[in-house]
Amino acid sequence: MAQNFDFTVVGAGIVGMATAYKLQNKYPDAKILVLEKEVRPAFHQTGRNSGVIHSGIYYKPGSLKAKTCVEGYKQLIAFCQEHEVSHEICGKLIVATTEEEVARLPHIMERGEQNGLTDLRLIGPEEMAEVEPFVGGLQAIRVKQTGIVDYPQMTQRLGELMMALQKGSAIHYEEGVQSIRHLPNHQVEIKTNKNTYHTSQLIGCGGLQSDRLAQLDGLDPEVRIVPFRGDYYELAEHAWHKVKHLIYPVPDPNFPFLGVHFTRMIQGGAECGPNAVFSFAREGYGKTDFNWKDTASSLGFAGTWKLFGLHWRYGLGEYERAFSKTKFLKALRKLMPELQMEDLVPGRAGIRAQALNKEGGLVDDFVIQRNDRSVHVLNAPSPAATASLAIADEIVRLVEQG
Repeated sequence: MAQNFDFTVVGAGIVGMATAYKLQNKYPDAKILVLEKEVRPAFHQTGRNSGVIHSGIYYKPGSLKAKTCVEGYKQLIAFCQEHEVSHEICGKLIVATTEEEVARLPHIMERGEQNGLTDLRLIGPEEMAEVEPFVGGLQAIRVKQTGIVDYPQMTQRLGELMMALQKGSAIHYEEGVQSIRHLPNHQVEIKTNKNTYHTSQLIGCGGLQSDRLAQLDGLDPEVRIVPFRGDYYELAEHAWHKVKHLIYPVPDPNFPFLGVHFTRMIQGGAECGPNAVFSFAREGYGKTDFNWKDTASSLGFAGTWKLFGLHWRYGLGEYERAFSKTKFLKALRKLMPELQMEDLVPGRAGIRAQALNKEGGLVDDFVIQRNDRSVHVLNAPSPAATASLAIADEIVRLVEQG
């Protein structure tokens, strides 16, 4: 016998859980189900990202990324304050280490101001030395509207609040979706490895599996999820004092990823990274992890080879850093010249679910697509965690339109 729900969200990462929470607030009498194939929430991207509350300074004005990041930032801070989620607004520096990078700073400042950021300041070496004594650079943007947060704790809290609002709502772990079928009675049938459910609306927030989830639902996504692993080092305890805020490089428009940076952690200490290397497994966090299905999916997609052709030199450099602590240290010394080998200890790794188009382009904006009685989030890279509550508002709006 199928169990019946008004809304079913697939994926208990922060975007999925924020969506369930927002739907429950909008429809307090509705029964909402969250399905998660892992044993707990925030198992993959949400629990393995840098924990940064992004300000929205980098993103193209008017894009969904920019709008949801700035609005999501405000909602996230209010949520954390109200529900006692660990967070800190510590600010960051975007550091230019060459004259070419200095020339890019005004454009970044302009974007930030267009996106609604306030109190952005260009500072020189003297003030940089006061703010971050171990950083080397010619000039920097000081951004006060950014910080760090415990995203897994926030995700857990969102789920708890959803179920507190409606006793008929539920979160089921260790249930992977195996099939999706649209029934004639305006219901969607979802079969997992354990149960069958009927729901009026399905919301797919599958992260690393988002394109496959959409395909199960009959969509033909124009993008493919291609995973990139990011490796981190942590600062040894004796070197924690070398990072007081967040320290970021100036983005290079010729390359697809931001580059290594320094991030204070909400639990204490600081981490350095990540690099960005093509992963042979969507959920493979080890440097040699391999999955045939995931590899075939990525390498069987024309866009992947076009990306490799465009950025093969950059990719080789990232792989070298993945296996060489010396080369990783060299990249970090661009921002912190006096960093020592003994200051670094091996850290964790994360996987970025990056949507790639057929032309080999990394899809920059968030992508959300409708399918009759379904809504699917097909691309939600950084700053999706910061923007999660605002992304959820967009999803609720699409559900209402359906």
